[in-house]
Amino acid sequence: MDRQHDARDEQFAAYVRDRGEYLLRVAVLLTADWHAAQDLVQASLAKLYCAWPRIQAAGPDAYMRQVMVNTQRSWWRARWRRERPAPDLPAVTPADVRAEDFAERHVLRLLVRQALAALPARQRIVLVLRYCEDLPDTEVAELLGCSPATVRVHAHRGMRALREQLRDELPHWEVHQP
Repeated sequence: MDRQHDARDEQFAAYVRDRGEYLLRVAVLLTADWHAAQDLVQASLAKLYCAWPRIQAAGPDAYMRQVMVNTQRSWWRARWRRERPAPDLPAVTPADVRAEDFAERHVLRLLVRQALAALPARQRIVLVLRYCEDLPDTEVAELLGCSPATVRVHAHRGMRALREQLRDELPHWEVHQP
């Protein structure tokens, strides 16, 4: 039994090593906060570990995504009951963009994260799942417990809000409407 338990632990550890950075990136987009993202990944991995024997053969990514979304939704529901300090995000303007590709990409990532953080929670989670996770509307709807049409509405409104925010922040960059 100890060998079986050790093998399971090693398989789980390998999964975390292989997918940990990716999971953290998704969590940062879901939470709009680096520290909350670390907490979300940690809490979700603990739940994944408990279910590992049942789900590892089927592929843990979908299960982990569901756990992360459900955990984050639970935290959103609980958050309205308590005070939550807002993170101080550095003000980034187009003047901060340098000609270097690295600096430009960094500023753009920061601006997109700030714009995502400003969206309502449902719009943010729909945009992350649709465009960062590349999930179809039906799967996003299942994760959120709503209809695919509702997912499309949240995606449309979220993208419109992002365009408006980024147009104001980056007037010299082209932000096209579909």
